[in-house]
Amino acid sequence: MSVRSALMTAAALIALSATPTLAADAPAGHPFAEAQAKQDPFFWLEEVEGQKALDWGKEHNEKSFARLKNDPRFETIRAEAEKVLTAKDRIAYGSLEGGKVDNFWQDQTHVRGIWRRATLDSYKAADTAWDTILDIDKLSADEGKNWVYKGHNCFGADASRCLVYLSDGGKDAVVVREFDVTAKSFVKDGFQTVESKQTLDWMDKDTLLVATDFGAGTMTDSGYARQVRLWKRGTDLAAAPVVLEVGVKDVWARPWGIHRPEGSTILLQRGPDFFTEEWFQLTPEGKVVKLALPLGVDMKGVMNGDLIVALREDWAVAGKSLKKGDLIAVPLAQAAAGKVEKVDVIYSPGETAAIQGVGIAKDAIYLDLLDNVVGRLVATRKGASGWTQADIALPANGSLNIVSTDGSSTDVLVNYTNFLQPDTLYIMENGGTPQAIKSLPARFDAANLTAEQRFAVSKDGTRVPYFIVHKKDMKLNGDNPTLLYGYGGFEISMTPAYMSVFGKAWLEQGGAYVVANIRGGGEFGPRWHQAALKENRQRAYDDFQAVAEDLIKTKVTKPARLGIQGGSNGGLLTGVTMTQRPDLFGAVIVAVPLLDMMRYHTMLAGASWMGEYGDPEKADERAWIAKYSPYQNVRKGVKYPEAFVYTSTKDDRVHPGHARKFVAKLESQGHKVMYYENMEGGHSAAANLKQRAEVTALQVVYLTQKLIDR
Repeated sequence: MSVRSALMTAAALIALSATPTLAADAPAGHPFAEAQAKQDPFFWLEEVEGQKALDWGKEHNEKSFARLKNDPRFETIRAEAEKVLTAKDRIAYGSLEGGKVDNFWQDQTHVRGIWRRATLDSYKAADTAWDTILDIDKLSADEGKNWVYKGHNCFGADASRCLVYLSDGGKDAVVVREFDVTAKSFVKDGFQTVESKQTLDWMDKDTLLVATDFGAGTMTDSGYARQVRLWKRGTDLAAAPVVLEVGVKDVWARPWGIHRPEGSTILLQRGPDFFTEEWFQLTPEGKVVKLALPLGVDMKGVMNGDLIVALREDWAVAGKSLKKGDLIAVPLAQAAAGKVEKVDVIYSPGETAAIQGVGIAKDAIYLDLLDNVVGRLVATRKGASGWTQADIALPANGSLNIVSTDGSSTDVLVNYTNFLQPDTLYIMENGGTPQAIKSLPARFDAANLTAEQRFAVSKDGTRVPYFIVHKKDMKLNGDNPTLLYGYGGFEISMTPAYMSVFGKAWLEQGGAYVVANIRGGGEFGPRWHQAALKENRQRAYDDFQAVAEDLIKTKVTKPARLGIQGGSNGGLLTGVTMTQRPDLFGAVIVAVPLLDMMRYHTMLAGASWMGEYGDPEKADERAWIAKYSPYQNVRKGVKYPEAFVYTSTKDDRVHPGHARKFVAKLESQGHKVMYYENMEGGHSAAANLKQRAEVTALQVVYLTQKLIDR
């Protein structure tokens, strides 16, 4: 498992006590947060499993269901969404492992899903012969648990020994068990850990590197592991030696075992914050050596003795001026010796481009690039005269995604899609010409639809791109129901993707769909992200509002027919936008959101995001956070659109208290709002495809009622 899966693994859930006390949810050293909690009449809603809070959620669910599920369109939309989501003709996306292809599959029969494996030749065939490795539905029934599969991490040339990650109800916190693929069973007396947000990786077949909750004092303020320990098979994990320990104010400590034909490299990471990394090597002799790298890096892997690194900051080294956004190769031996004397630039994007994905195969590095938010695929190889680049011929004007590479293979899996064209999966055998092997059937009639890229001008004059999908004969009369989607954070890019479910449910009703590429995302690399960090956060919200204004100005729509949607950080985006510009919108979807930005740093994984938003305990940073924090900026007497806010009780990433308190405050001031809380499902608010179909239908019915029926 890659160390970049930051929000999926690593560390234990900050436990909430049986009653809502400050000590349980406002760690020492957060006096401002404690003061906020004492003054907050809705603080009791932060008690995740508190009976009063759960009853409050269930009561709101009943009210929302009465309106949304009783709508005669709900069941049709839900059934159609479930049909699409569970269809047997979906592409079974796989990962290249041990010379075979692994896939996790859910459908009507396998609701919780099955982990299965096929040979590469069979995978390329139209009718793949799958071998089921682990049936999660059966496992759940046998053990009486609501297991949600969260992935696996295999070791060995044949990937036959694996660590399986299982979540109770969809939480990020997992239990980890060793699994024997050949025997198709969990290993008796094998490696096993208790429930925690955690990162484990293989050092060798009998040794794991483990970052988890080892007890009192072993967790950071962010709720992640402070320690990485070396765990030998058959020994007590509690007595395993510590190979790395970081500070309580750091975000995390994590291991990464990289195993390739040329050998194994064991790396250890200290994360000072979400966007900086300090790296160490655990040498074969057992020595921990700090690597001579700047903090502003994003480690991508190792290849033939080189560290493959993406830069988040400029770096002057070895007589070169390297730029943020560059992908570089640094000799591991030099970095371990403390002085880097040679650096190769693998790829340097231009002003309008960014590297989105890096896939390291046995003989080449593949780059998923964006250029003006349009995808390209480039292969890079190191030769006698340095690194060379070659464009891979694939369809243009869409999104390209590296599905899988394997350090022991020269094969590559790549996907292409756009808003209106169903996904196509390509294989590049031995790095050769891409061959289409699987395609998704059309899920909606796109004949009368078109997608185009436009630009809005933000408050400070920055041109902000956005995509709009609409009917070819759309009249510019300002009366088209339109949904605007955004995220704007964590260097995550919003790129064209086929609208399998939403296309049928929204576009065929005549709705227009818009995706905004606002600052805070990664569409133009680190600079686009960093332009909206901390004190500059308002730029992301200005950009989003500028796109909304452009849609109104160009007579695509009007406020009464314009809705916005976002989840997680995107839920913060829509919450902010709703409170700052309620005049612009007729509908607002606020999903699994951050909303109380005065206390977010004390709630679950919140402290790990201070590199993105800032620290409310610092007066100067608190001042600019307070200007936009949605929970604090709800005002009585303001006319807000009736929002639809939803979350999950089992979300141990973004605390459900954010959504609960926001809704309660709105209601206390007499504002109309709809609320839904899935009692399981984790940060996606859906534990399986059936639940995802239901959440989709709830949203579409809400949007239809607010934007089309009016």
